[in-house]
Amino acid sequence: MFEVFKDTILGLVNDSGFMGMTWQSLVMIAIGCVLIYLAIVKQFEPLLLLSIAFGVIITNLPNAGLFHMEFFVNKDINYGQVLHDGGLLDILYLGVKLGIYPPLIFLGIGCMTDFGPLIANPKSFLLGAAAQAGIFVTFLGALLVGQLGLELGIEQLMFTLKDAGAIAIIGGADGPTAIYVAKELAPDKLGSIAIAAYSYMALVPVIQPPIMKLLTTKKERSIVMKQLRPVSRTEKIIFPIMVTLVVSLIVPSAAPLMAMLMLGNLMRESGVVERLVKTAQNELMNIITIFLGVTVGATAKAEYFLSLGTAAIILLGLFAFGIGTAAGVLLGKVMCFVTKGKVNPLIGSAGVSAVPMAARVSQKVGQKENPSNFLLMHAMGPNVAGVIGSAVAAGVLLSVLA
Repeated sequence: MFEVFKDTILGLVNDSGFMGMTWQSLVMIAIGCVLIYLAIVKQFEPLLLLSIAFGVIITNLPNAGLFHMEFFVNKDINYGQVLHDGGLLDILYLGVKLGIYPPLIFLGIGCMTDFGPLIANPKSFLLGAAAQAGIFVTFLGALLVGQLGLELGIEQLMFTLKDAGAIAIIGGADGPTAIYVAKELAPDKLGSIAIAAYSYMALVPVIQPPIMKLLTTKKERSIVMKQLRPVSRTEKIIFPIMVTLVVSLIVPSAAPLMAMLMLGNLMRESGVVERLVKTAQNELMNIITIFLGVTVGATAKAEYFLSLGTAAIILLGLFAFGIGTAAGVLLGKVMCFVTKGKVNPLIGSAGVSAVPMAARVSQKVGQKENPSNFLLMHAMGPNVAGVIGSAVAAGVLLSVLA
């Protein structure tokens, strides 16, 4: 009897997570706790960062069997194995791998977005497009890092073309788009890319103002722009239909994201499906956010996350964000010159698709220089154009590299 009891106790001890705990697991759990602190105390993108942080913690619990990254790192997935042998997060992660969650997030975003400022000032499209320069410049930067890693024999830095494309999309400052591209091009780096993308989105008020002030003069920052013209309901209804057709025909790979974004906006502007709009804005958006956050966090397994590659991704992501902001402001300066001072260059920084935070930063910086300056609605044009631009950029990358 004593031997049976002893064997039972030893079995429980050996099967416990304490016996499998490594320093790598402890580091990842600590990182998860830091992210929880940032989400709760600093309120950095808490709606998603809190779930991501908890996903980081539970995926690194030894012997829990909640998530198996090895099931998903290859392009060909054995779905039978995932369903038979997978844990809870493996099942939920299929929504990411099959490209379901990000488009549904875009549906909710579409329901909450007013494209009126963009329709009223179509030139905003140019600013939104300019801000995507961060994506393509960083793509080249990631390739250079990969070449350097090859020459130095550092495997963790040997970024491939697909890796470079997945890393570069961080520059769009659009979390769902970054996830959508990374899950296809570099699934083993999804955790690093997602955490970098959402961290920098949360740090928009910290990262952007110094770049904006460096590239503009006090006189430019003080420019007061004329009030935007009213936009008719007919224009707002036609806009999502036309954008879906044009973008999807030019870049078919962008169709899932663009179609859901514009469907949500069409539902909003139609005025006849208020119940559906409320569901997409609230219940659906909240459910998908939870699933997306916890499963993306689960991809940050210690053996994949703790590497020089992750450090390089975080630095490249910051570079991408900075370049995107700078490109938008510089084009804003060009437009200011061409229009003889009618465009405030600060609105160009809102071309990154961190909606509506980037537009609020433009407003805040402009109002510091001139308290009577109200740039928010003008900045919302480039801001929502950036959402469209990042989706198009994602489609281009997927078309070329996938």
